[in-house]
Amino acid sequence: MDLQKHAPAQDTAPRLAELRASDADRDRVADILREALAEGRLTADEHAERVEAVLHAKTVGELDVFIRDLPAAHQRSAAPAYTPVPSRPTPGAVPAEADANVVAVLSAASRRGRWRAGRRLHAYAVFGSVEIDLSEAIFEYQQVVIKAVSVFGDVQIRVPENVSLRGTGGGVLGNFEVDTLDSVESDAPVVYVDGWAVLGNVEARPRRGKRVADILDRVQDKVDRKLRKHLGR
Repeated sequence: MDLQKHAPAQDTAPRLAELRASDADRDRVADILREALAEGRLTADEHAERVEAVLHAKTVGELDVFIRDLPAAHQRSAAPAYTPVPSRPTPGAVPAEADANVVAVLSAASRRGRWRAGRRLHAYAVFGSVEIDLSEAIFEYQQVVIKAVSVFGDVQIRVPENVSLRGTGGGVLGNFEVDTLDSVESDAPVVYVDGWAVLGNVEARPRRGKRVADILDRVQDKVDRKLRKHLGR
């Protein structure tokens, strides 16, 4: 899908109710229903019926229907759960020069496992294939840009399911497709994918079941380690 052709000129950030529901969203709603059953607010049949429907819900809005009449839902939603993510990185937040390049010319190249994502990564596939897997990567920065260019090649990008994902690019007799993803955590990492697919393919989507820890938790861990090291001297 060519995002430039399909995206409207105005702000493209979806409303919360229109966002695709994640497994974490379904678990949250199931917990509320379980509490309602224990409190006697729902009968066993009502609980079973709603839980079954939750498993098949596609969007956050569909999930909210099943807990709208329960007090716990309104208590938990008092604080804003979602802040729209801009379609482009904050100006000056990401350098123009890449921290790393992954190149495949008549070959295959990959970056996966436990690695530091950095702020900018360039991926080039020319009659070859490139795999960029961020599902177990260490995010030291909140904004990460991946420039993906495919010429008679294939670039596959995978991210954890609880980050935000944005894409801007296009295809010339090729396919450029980025699955828009929105994290409910306002300070979660944001991955921006841009580039071109010329008689090739570029795809970016979440890897289900893979989640990244809150980036602020990672920063706090670093502070705690430094403090312990200092006190241990």
